[in-house]
This record gives sequence, C-alpha cells and structure tokens, in this order.
Amino acid sequence: MFVPDCLSRAGSRRLLTAAILCCGIFTGVPGARAQTDYAEIAQRVATMLEEEHYLRHPFDDEMSERLLDNYLEFLDFGRIYFIQEDIDRFNKDYRHQLDDLIRQRNIDAANEIYGVYLERVRSRVDLVKKLLAEGEFTFDSDRTILLSRKDAAWPKDMAASDQLWHDLLEGDLLQETLRQDAIQRREAEKGEPEPKKIRPLDAPKEEAPEAKPDAPKEEKASEAEADAADAPKKDPPTVADAKKEPEAPKDVILKRYNRILESVNDNDAEDVAVMFLKALSRAYDPHSEYFSQSQYDNFRIQMNKSLEGIGAMLGTEEDGSSSIQGLVVGGPAHKGGELQVADKIVGVGQGEEGEVEDTIGMKLSDVVDRIRGEKGTTVRLKVIPASSADGSETKIIRIIREKVDLKDSLASAELIETKDAQGNPLRLGWINLMSFYSDMDGGNTSTTADVQRLVNRLMGEGVQGIVVDLRDNGGGSLEEAINMTGLFIPRGPVVQSKDWEDRIDYKSSHNRIALWGGPLIVLTNRSSASASEIFAAALQDYNRAVIVGEKTTFGKGTVQQLRAVQTSRLRLPFAAPSEMNGALKLTIQTFFRIDGTSTQLHGVIPGVQLPSTDDVLDIGESALSNPLNVEPIPAQPYELFSEVKLPSEELAKRSSARIKDNQDFKYVVEDIADAKRRIDENTVSINRAKREQELKDLEARREVRKQETIERFAKTRESEKGLFTVYALTQDNVHAPGLTLKSDLSLEETSGMIGKKPEEEDPEIKALEYPHTFDPFKRETIHILEDLIAIQAAPQKPVDISGGPAAPPQAGR
Repeated sequence: MFVPDCLSRAGSRRLLTAAILCCGIFTGVPGARAQTDYAEIAQRVATMLEEEHYLRHPFDDEMSERLLDNYLEFLDFGRIYFIQEDIDRFNKDYRHQLDDLIRQRNIDAANEIYGVYLERVRSRVDLVKKLLAEGEFTFDSDRTILLSRKDAAWPKDMAASDQLWHDLLEGDLLQETLRQDAIQRREAEKGEPEPKKIRPLDAPKEEAPEAKPDAPKEEKASEAEADAADAPKKDPPTVADAKKEPEAPKDVILKRYNRILESVNDNDAEDVAVMFLKALSRAYDPHSEYFSQSQYDNFRIQMNKSLEGIGAMLGTEEDGSSSIQGLVVGGPAHKGGELQVADKIVGVGQGEEGEVEDTIGMKLSDVVDRIRGEKGTTVRLKVIPASSADGSETKIIRIIREKVDLKDSLASAELIETKDAQGNPLRLGWINLMSFYSDMDGGNTSTTADVQRLVNRLMGEGVQGIVVDLRDNGGGSLEEAINMTGLFIPRGPVVQSKDWEDRIDYKSSHNRIALWGGPLIVLTNRSSASASEIFAAALQDYNRAVIVGEKTTFGKGTVQQLRAVQTSRLRLPFAAPSEMNGALKLTIQTFFRIDGTSTQLHGVIPGVQLPSTDDVLDIGESALSNPLNVEPIPAQPYELFSEVKLPSEELAKRSSARIKDNQDFKYVVEDIADAKRRIDENTVSINRAKREQELKDLEARREVRKQETIERFAKTRESEKGLFTVYALTQDNVHAPGLTLKSDLSLEETSGMIGKKPEEEDPEIKALEYPHTFDPFKRETIHILEDLIAIQAAPQKPVDISGGPAAPPQAGR
C-alpha cells in the first residue's frame, strides 16, 4: 500500500501523538516487555534504505554525515545544550564512521551522544536553579537573544554556554514577568474588585507554598475550583472557591525547566534507539521514517479511523497521574458510564484478576500501552474520581475493550444557503477534509466513499457549486486521492510516478462520468501536502477546478510505502508472531502531475492567491533537511474536462479588488510585514524598558484592531441577517431526513468526543467570532465561488489553452 507522508516532521509527530493518546491497538498482548536488539534493527533498516529506497544510494560516509546531523538536530535543535567541543568530538569519532559501525550492529554512538546530551541538560538545569536562587536580573542591559538559533553557532565552551544560558534565562524571566503584568492589567481593566497581586520576581517560595507532586489534595482543590464555576454557589465558600495567586516568575520558570529535565530523564534505551533510527531513515529524505511497533500501530489507527480499546483520550497531570481528557461517544468507556472526564488513572490491571500496576509517574505512552488491547479483553482501571474532594478516594472500573470509530476527522460538509448578486436564492456546498484516510486492513473506511455520500446529498439539496477545503490536509492514502479525483472527472490518468529505475507509470480514475460536473473550487494552504497536492494538481491540469489559496502548497512529491522491519531473532514489545520489529516508511517513487511537472519543492500554485503570513514562514518541503530534487518527465495524454478555459484570471482580478478593501485582509498584510521584519531581525531585547514600550505599542495596536473588529462584526451580523443559513452534514446525518443547522450541532456530535465542560464564554470572545463562522479565507472563497457560478452560467466560447493536450486518455496500467 502506498502511503504518502502526512506532511512534515512536526505534522507526523502530531499525528502519532494524537494516536498515542487514544487508547487503542490492533495486535499484541499488553503488559510484558521483551528485550529488543536495536543494533540489529539499525543494521536491517540501513540495508533496506540502501537497497529499497528511491535513491538507491549506498549507506556510506555521506549518509553517515546526514545521520549525525539529523540526530544532533533531534536532540538540540536550538543549539543550546551541546558546546563546540562536543560537536568536534562527535565529528571526529562518528561523522564518517556511523555507516561502518551500524553495519557491524553497533549503535553505541547513539547512547554515547545521548549520554553527553543528558549530562549537558542536567548541567544547564542546575545552572538555571543556581541563577534563580542567587542571580540578580535587572533587565536593564542592551543584550539581545536570538529568536531562532537553528543556524547559530554552538557555544564555544562552557563559559560561553553559561553566558548564553544567563541571557536565555533572563529572557524567559522577562517574558513571564511581562505576561503576568499584562494579565494583571487586563483584569484591572475588567473592573475586578481585587485584582491579583503579582509577587516580586525574587519572592521566596514560603510566601506561597507550591503543591508537591505527591500532594493531590492541594491539586484537587484547584480542580474543584474549576468544577465549581459551573455549579450552584455553595454556602459557606471553601478554599477551593478562592482564586489561586499566580506563582512568582522564578517559580514558573523553574517548573518549566524541571519538566524538561524530567522529560529527558524519562527517555529509556528504546526511546533513544528509536530516535536514532528515525535520524538514520531521514538521512535519505525527510519522509522516510522508522516506526517502532507501537508507533506503527498508532499510524494504522489514524489511517483506519478506528481502534480497538476503551475509547478515551489521556493527558498527564503534574502529580504524575494520567487524566481522562475526553471519551469517544459510543465507545466502551462512554457506554459503561463509570469513567468520567477529569478522572485520574493511577493504576492498570489486565483481565479480571491481573495485578493492578501503579502508573503514577509512568510515561503517558506506557500507560496507554497498558490500557489498550484486543477486542473482547478486559482492562481494570484504578481511578481517582474527579468528584473526589481530597483525592483520597479510589475505585476500580472494569471495561471490555471494543472497536472504536474515530469521527473527529472524517469528511464532513456544510450546505450554505445565500443569495447571489441579483438576490436570487443560491445553494453552495462546502466539503471539509482533514486527511485522505483509508482502511489499511481491508475494511470499509474510505475517504472517497465518505465524500461521495456528502456530494450526493449536496446534489440532492440542489447546490450550484462546491468547495473542497484541503487546508491543513497533510495527505494520506494515494489510492484515495486518485479515487476521489474520479468523483469530479471522467475516466483518465490522475498522477504519474517514477521509480529508481526511471520506469514511468501512471494511475487513473475509473469512473465513466464525473459524479459532480458543476462549478468546483479546491481551497489549499501551505500545509496542504502530498495526496492533497495530487488531487488539486490533477483537477487543475484537467481544467476542472479553480485552485484558491496561499502562494503554493507544501511541495511534497514523493511516494512512501510501509514495509515491515523483520530481523532474524528478536522482536519489539507487542510484536505480532511474524517477528515484526516496527516498520519503515520508505520513499520508493516520486510522483508527477499528468502534464509531466512535479509538485516536489514547488507545490501547486493556485489560480487565485490569497495573502497569508504562512507565505513568509519557514514551511514546506524546501524547509526540510535532505529533500529530493526531481526533473520533469513527459506529459501523459489526457482530455480536458472542458474546452472553455476556467476564468481564474478574472476571478483573481475580482478577488484582488475585494481583498484590497477588506479590513481582515488588510490586517493580514500588516501581519505579513511584521513577520518579515521579525524574521529578518531575528533578535529580541532583554531590556525591560524597551520590551515594555514595544508591548505597549503592540497592545495599543491590538486594542484598536480588536475594537474595530468587534464593531465591524456586529454591523456585519446585522446587515447579513437572513443572508446566510448554514447546515451541517456529517457521516452520521448525511442520510437523515431534514437538515441540521450548524449552530445546533453540538461539539460532541461533530467530534464524536465528550470533553471537559467549557467554561462560561467570555462575551468579548463571542463578539470576536467570525460572522457565520466564516474566516476571511472562507468568506472570500465563497465570493469566488459565487463569481465562478455566475461566469460559467453565461454563454462561453472554447478557448485554446496553450500546452493543453488533445489526445484521448489511455487505459491505466
């Protein structure tokens, strides 16, 4: 199965993190851990890379260099822990030796480098503690710190590191002090009778003792306060109802660095080895990636949109427990009725009689490993209920694991009723798609099937135009992108590919006719990647859809395939009987548009561009390490959807005129200029007077913008009363009789997740909500669709499109 990467390293990390927090798994037995030979796995991964990767590049000194650079970047991206002496030694010992060592099943370098890293982190946190206890921070120097250190030099020696950390710490303290000052000012402006007092920077801890990790009673008081906000007032009030005094900036920063140290200390040998293997795979390109067995299971969960487990989302609390952040509606935990949001899990037992293992202080991923399991098996949770007054009450909850469907990111749609420029009724369809998901186990989960249901319903409701919103869609299944393209074009080639032997192939849609042949827009942004780019590019090449969005998309034009990593003897924890030791997501092909060009590095350039701050940020394939470079290939014969050229130029002209007078986009243009300036300067002052003046000026501008926006939105809501009616379509109600207003659909219904009760809504936040929930990009895209409908309704003459192919499509191979 071909699986294009889900975006960038950050995007992939988000995907896996979200999966880890959903307690489910496909195979394996919870509990026991087996010893794993990661040196053998590294040797196998290196062999797979040099023999099966698209580059077919030998695992040599060049790849050793890239591996070392990647690993150091993973550990110390900001270049603040290692010193130049460390880097020189690493380069001397390993820069051209890692390839040879790995072939010999030796990954001691990973542990040695991590050991130095751990030593440096501990040293720097010790320095932070010392400076906080003894140092004086006057914030009156002319020094600055870098906003981004990715290209900075490593500190020359420990003395230089000490000075760097003094400046970084001073910057952190100043930032926290200014943040608390701003909160105090805002609360004072709201007219609170007793605004909170902020303790001096150097206030001793005994003025306000902080809760220790083993003191749940104090922590629960804070949670009780949050719960009490929605409950009837009690008489007499308790200490739990009182507002907590903010911690001193020094205490806040100390906790922050203690958490960093705890996180680094928590990494075990497996964590270090997996990180090293990821650095190894990404030496070949940024989308090849090693997955440990548990990470691979999580990847499958995200693609399948289902899991086997209890259907709960977990988070980590400061006392070391794991708290329930949400429950999947209809999942076993939700149906059981005992486990509640905000309950704390402090122990996990397997089956009806297995020992309940204490999970306080355990890494969240390990807690999840113990909770998830196969359908039909029982897990017992030792829980501190959220309702416990002092945190001393515990109870055992038994849950039978089941298959759980994840609905929060399935395709959904909106039916927008409005009027055209002449006042005639107009119905528009808006499809939201966050990823191209599919069932990796041969099940029924399918993006194309879900979108087809939505399009059929929208057509049944008489829409006159459709927008497919692919903003932030990082990709997914290549096959689903191809099949979904077939909903909007007749049978024909969709994408070409080339392998390491320069063999060119193409894949086609197989629908005889398009399901929807009316006006169509695809909305993209810089984070639309991979499968999203295949879909958008094909519809652009076929002259089928107008692409609207930021300057370009992500620029990922490579194809990955998941391949099992199998070694001769040992297996990872929870591995299946096949002795699978995780999986390698391997780049095996580059893909090309049917016109022969590639989206790799360049992305898909919209016909109608909207200004965005993303255009000046370091986002996209070109910002990643070791991206592939590709050359164009011959075009594939295909037949245009229409001989009448899409009016992209006219639509862009009309859009530009609107944007010029649109206040929201004027703000975007201002933000772009500010972002450019900050990026170019790349420094921030640690002088309090200067920063306070900068913040004062910034807050003044923000206040003017905020008040203008509130007034404008109020006028817009008044002037547009009755102009827009928005209905929500989900996979649950797409076949239901009647329509449901989007405003009547609960968060639980749209996300499929029960979460914490929202706090009472701030009237100011409510006033700043976009009218009809149309952000500036969505509102402008609706206007563009209205223009497209009007233009295409008028008589049109065929226009020769330079470079457009005329030959009929061939049968797919």
